[in-house]
Amino acid sequence: MNSGFFTQSWLRLNGFVTQVQHKLVKGELPAKTKTQLKRRRGCVYLIGAGAGDVELLTVKAYRLLQQADIVLYDWLANKEILKILPAETETVFVGKRAGHHSMPQEKICQLLTAHALKGKRVVRLKGGDPSIFGRLNEETRTLSEHDIPFAIIPGITAASGCAAYSGIPLTERGCSQSVRFVTAHFKNPAEQPNWQNLASSKDTLVFYMGLNRIEDIAGHLTGHGMDREVPMAIIDQGTTAEQQVCYGKLGNIAQQNLWQSFTGPALIIVGEVVNKRQKVSLPLLAKQPP
Repeated sequence: MNSGFFTQSWLRLNGFVTQVQHKLVKGELPAKTKTQLKRRRGCVYLIGAGAGDVELLTVKAYRLLQQADIVLYDWLANKEILKILPAETETVFVGKRAGHHSMPQEKICQLLTAHALKGKRVVRLKGGDPSIFGRLNEETRTLSEHDIPFAIIPGITAASGCAAYSGIPLTERGCSQSVRFVTAHFKNPAEQPNWQNLASSKDTLVFYMGLNRIEDIAGHLTGHGMDREVPMAIIDQGTTAEQQVCYGKLGNIAQQNLWQSFTGPALIIVGEVVNKRQKVSLPLLAKQPP
């Protein structure tokens, strides 16, 4: 049998499952079938929505979203994704933004557990990639404690997306052979990264969630020995139509006016790779390229 046979078989099966789901919602299935589906075991998919641009969502993520009973989504997940969900899919906003936390992490974990224990297919939709500053361990640990099956679907993290749409290579032979992802916010405010280690590194440094700490980041790095001439890029609303990029150096970034009007989310890239940037033709990425 060739691969085409299996592809067609899968499509027919997928279509049948979709019809069954729609009939269940409309109350058109026999009572016995309804009971069997109600007794199904719930599960959770922790899905990365990608970095801003809705089309950065993976094919697997799209398929699982179509099958979800309920979607718990973050502030950083593009709301346009909700428009591609079936009409009957329930959605719940559980987003958190610096200074505007709408729901504690403990409550989010409780919701994931409660809906899964009811037999629902639950999607936890996160911006970027779930495993990078996405509180993934807290949620998966809770699911494991309740013996709830789950799967993790990776997404394009902000570092990859923003760098690509800005024409910045995250690594470059001769000036940077590795990358460090650093959070600018910590669970305990007293915690700080090892600035001495970061400042002496030749790695590309990528700071997440650092829009309100730009001057602090530059000051800590130069204060611990990093050259004030090292370039810095601040990318606001990366990979979206509203993307803006401010370029400067560690020593003069405070005098750059553009970034002070940024609203976030923003990403900061520090390292010689910023000087290797090339102009990207973003119109080529439009739905109707020129």
